[in-house]
Amino acid sequence: MDRRSALKHAGLAGVLAAGVAPAAHAQSAIRWRIASSFPKSLDTIYGAAEVFAQKVKALSSGKFEVSVHAAGELMPAFGVVDGVQQGTVEAAHTAPYYFFGKDETFAIGGAIPFGLNSRQMSAWTFEGNGLKLMREFYAQYNMVNFACGNTGAQMGGWMRKEVKSAADFKGLKFRIGGFAGRVLERMGGVPQNIPGGEIYQALEKGTIDAAEWIGPYDDLKLGFHKVAPFYYYPGWWEGGLQLDLYINNKAYAALSAENKAIVESAAAEAHVVTQAKYDARNPGALKQLVAQGAKLRPFPADLMTAAFKQSMALYDELSGKNPNWKKVYADYARFRSDQNLWFRFTEATFDRFMQSQKL
Repeated sequence: MDRRSALKHAGLAGVLAAGVAPAAHAQSAIRWRIASSFPKSLDTIYGAAEVFAQKVKALSSGKFEVSVHAAGELMPAFGVVDGVQQGTVEAAHTAPYYFFGKDETFAIGGAIPFGLNSRQMSAWTFEGNGLKLMREFYAQYNMVNFACGNTGAQMGGWMRKEVKSAADFKGLKFRIGGFAGRVLERMGGVPQNIPGGEIYQALEKGTIDAAEWIGPYDDLKLGFHKVAPFYYYPGWWEGGLQLDLYINNKAYAALSAENKAIVESAAAEAHVVTQAKYDARNPGALKQLVAQGAKLRPFPADLMTAAFKQSMALYDELSGKNPNWKKVYADYARFRSDQNLWFRFTEATFDRFMQSQKL
């Protein structure tokens, strides 16, 4: 009997004795790479992808491993969607609105001016039509999306000079995240889309007049208060920035049902943990910033009103010329209306009372 015939009739014991691994043992472990749009120094927003990777490894008993790579390590911060779409990497972790230049609809998946807050965004994504609609949209880019973090409401950013009215936005060179720049332009400003790791130098050199990033915890790490002392609020363009994990369609389809469930669970954990980190760490960081000279200022009322009107006008225009936007935004806007009605009687009233108390 030749070797092939012997192996055919030997069963598992014979195969192992012959030194030939069965098919199940021959399969190698899964190894994925995530390209992040964020610098490694920001343990909160970059850290969301790390939380995801750690959970995937734990749930798979080490059989599914994901490595996370900071912006610039594998590709530029704003090149990660191309990387996933083309299959250069299996996944990316990013802020969807960075890619509004491809299609404005990307921004709805992250945050748009005067949009949903973080809780409302999660509600639209998981219990409304958000996930369904955004997945239909992202399929055009060979990607599957998972919500993977939220910053909560953000600050309005750092200004080298005071902003006393809407007129002060005219000519202002403002680093602002993605899509909100469209509104800034309509108000006479000059938007600059610069990755987080490059903002400080641009402010220091006077290349830009103002910049927003996220909020106190990250802003303190980046040191913006040293070069632009006026710290404005609120970030009306980001009531709650939802971060996304984008996965290449083929890479996702190749996963077993069990591994798909692991990906879903790990992304959900990263989604919750990320905002918990921001909510826990921002208060102390804000105190430190003020102690170090940051000057807190609310945006003037006329600026807020002008920004709101310009935002709504922009959305109407986009609905008239971008079918993708029209389809997703119509559902988003209906959901936002109902959410604001509900929050008006509950969350907002409770929050206003609690914030007026001396605790």
